[in-house]
Amino acid sequence: MINISNLEVGYERRAVAMPLSGTITAGSLTAVIGANGAGKSTFLKTLAGLQPPIAGSIVFTGPSNKNKRPQLAYLPQQAELDRQFPISVFDLVAMGCWPQSGLFGGISRESERQVLEALETVGMTEMRHSAVGELSGGQLQRTLFARLLIQQAPLIMLDEPFTGIDSQTTQLLLKVISQWHEQGKTVIAVLHDIAMVARHFPQVLFLSQQQNIWGTADEVLCHFPHRDHACILADEFSEQRRVIS
Repeated sequence: MINISNLEVGYERRAVAMPLSGTITAGSLTAVIGANGAGKSTFLKTLAGLQPPIAGSIVFTGPSNKNKRPQLAYLPQQAELDRQFPISVFDLVAMGCWPQSGLFGGISRESERQVLEALETVGMTEMRHSAVGELSGGQLQRTLFARLLIQQAPLIMLDEPFTGIDSQTTQLLLKVISQWHEQGKTVIAVLHDIAMVARHFPQVLFLSQQQNIWGTADEVLCHFPHRDHACILADEFSEQRRVIS
């Protein structure tokens, strides 16, 4: 469980969204939505410990972590990745074994089996020897999801995982996310497609510089008059809304 209290996120002491309080329960599947610049990616990076909060607190509770951030798997936006780095598909996925083998440890036969199994799950077995720089956007995202599978983390954070990929890959990766949810993993994803959120994500957090809305998909998305819009506009909300601040 993640308890968030009066959390402010941003850069150089400038908050990009309203203070946020709420709880992300263990095993939940949550979409983070909002207009461009509303702080969605910044919020996710702050949860992941990649940057400090401006104010407030994030407390992780569970039977074993003793308020420490649990093992997590984080997927950044593709634009943040160096696709020219000379590495093969297989080796990129095998990087998910680092928590067990260490940065300079060799890959065991069991780890190799897990890598091949993950590649098969995302349909990338035949391209395992290809250079990452040769991949399409969809192929790269499949490869990165395979690495997430290898990490076997109880907490998974995805920053715009479906941006710039084909529909077939999107459906495959949605299936992987659904399987994680069924396994009891906690999944938090930054998304833009409201229709996708309505179909696949039970919990929704809307961030903006004016209001934060947090609840079930029905509770949050009922405020959008046009669910088929891919982009979320802050001024589309009615005056009656459930606000958590």
